[in-house]
Amino acid sequence: MITENSKVKVHYTGRFDDGQVFDSSMPVEGNPIFNDREPLEIELGKGMIIPGFEKALQGMAEGETKTVTIKAEDAYGPVIEDLFIEVDKTILPEGIQVEDILRAVNPDGQTADVKVKEIKENTVILDTNHIFAGKDLTFDVKVVTVL
Repeated sequence: MITENSKVKVHYTGRFDDGQVFDSSMPVEGNPIFNDREPLEIELGKGMIIPGFEKALQGMAEGETKTVTIKAEDAYGPVIEDLFIEVDKTILPEGIQVEDILRAVNPDGQTADVKVKEIKENTVILDTNHIFAGKDLTFDVKVVTVL
């Protein structure tokens, strides 16, 4: 049985509310992007995964499967408008469109994905929240091993 400090290996498929798969450790029928991968190895209680996923695993046993929907608050949190930034359009690639995902690099060299929120005449509003912020996520989970 999985407890709050267990080490586990799980297979998963994650979907948005509209059914679109955003990640999977298993093949997804009709979607060649996701190939068969090794199960995800997690040590609970270490902040390795989103809180709702960790909570969903607790109480499960080896070989058990379930589907769980995790509300945004227990996933990547709500969209925080203070994390929208306005930048000069000239520093971004030409041809960008609203909803495009761009890879940004901060002065320390760390990278993060940002979403184009709005395009103005001379500037662009970028959403620096996690790209899954504000989204409920559904996971099909299979516990492979409890270590």
